[in-house]
Amino acid sequence: MSSETISNLPDLELAHCRFILNNSKAAEHHEEARIKLFAAIEKDQMTPFYQLVTEELKLPCDKALLSKYQEGNKADLQRLDEKLQDAEQNLGETDISDALLEKANFFAKIGDKEKALSAYRVALDKTAGLGSRIDVIFSFVRIGFFFNDNDLISRNIERAKSLIEEGGDWDRRNRLKVYEGIYRLSIRDFKTAANLFLDTLSTFMSTELMEYKEFVKYAVLAGAISLKRVDLKKKVIDAPEVLEVLHEISHLEDYITSLYNCDYAKFFQSLAAVERVHLRTSRYIFPHLRYYVREMRIIAYAQLLESYRSLTMENMAHAFGVSEDFIDNDVSKFIAAGRLNCVIDKVNGIVETNRPDAKNAQYQQTIKQGDLLLNRIQKLSRVINV
Repeated sequence: MSSETISNLPDLELAHCRFILNNSKAAEHHEEARIKLFAAIEKDQMTPFYQLVTEELKLPCDKALLSKYQEGNKADLQRLDEKLQDAEQNLGETDISDALLEKANFFAKIGDKEKALSAYRVALDKTAGLGSRIDVIFSFVRIGFFFNDNDLISRNIERAKSLIEEGGDWDRRNRLKVYEGIYRLSIRDFKTAANLFLDTLSTFMSTELMEYKEFVKYAVLAGAISLKRVDLKKKVIDAPEVLEVLHEISHLEDYITSLYNCDYAKFFQSLAAVERVHLRTSRYIFPHLRYYVREMRIIAYAQLLESYRSLTMENMAHAFGVSEDFIDNDVSKFIAAGRLNCVIDKVNGIVETNRPDAKNAQYQQTIKQGDLLLNRIQKLSRVINV
């Protein structure tokens, strides 16, 4: 299995359709996802996946259709078993390995998780080349992505890292960064995800996971929440790979440029649009939707307040295009949680910043450490005197 022909099984687009159909906040996409999902199930006769989806979505299971799929799967499996038997009896190790991989890919294609994992384990034992072994490990990771199995994903990413350290090629090293980046995104490690995505912007080849445009979308979203303003400009906004496709991704250009350009009213509007169009429909980010939106509001508030010692509530509300009551309630929560360094003067309607002074903090730390040292010296002197 060369890097140029790496398997795209299981098809992660179907996992996306399954997610959409289970997501009440993406109801406007349900019909499109349903049509795409069941067309793929019909095409590849995905018996186990059909049973899983109909049970999960509480849909009636068509017994005649299920029987048709089962018969088709049985015939395909018989053909694959015969091919494997012929390879074992008449051909060499490479042909046996290829036949085992074909059988594993079949189980992955029809959505049979346990049989696919078992078949890939057998194939891995019979696969000789380091590069081909890494590609089989990638198959384990894709099955993890397909079935949202984070334990399977993390274990096999570590296995892939170990094999690549033994001598993996440049293509597979970059591919692993994309795989790990998606995993990090899904567990809310946005900073690591952003670094991995940005490292591979110019070398992206992992189309078995997603299209390049979707990859850029995730790089921008992860970068926005984790990078400092100067790095956001340098690594994301001005990156040629991002500029090439950013205008094709709805709302994302306004979202990232309005934040950088301090156009906060436009940023709030764009954030709402990004939440509706991208975050709610992403199975990797949706579990962290509330966290992501909250953190982006904090970033915007902090960025504005950084420029002032004090600011009227009226001006702040005007800057964000919202009411004073909204600003009061929203900023108050973040101040109470220790996320914004400011206080609200309700009487005068002013937000006053109290940014920690680095030199003052250093001085206080020195005093504290000096006191500790003096106490220890005094204790030591008493022991010596005794």
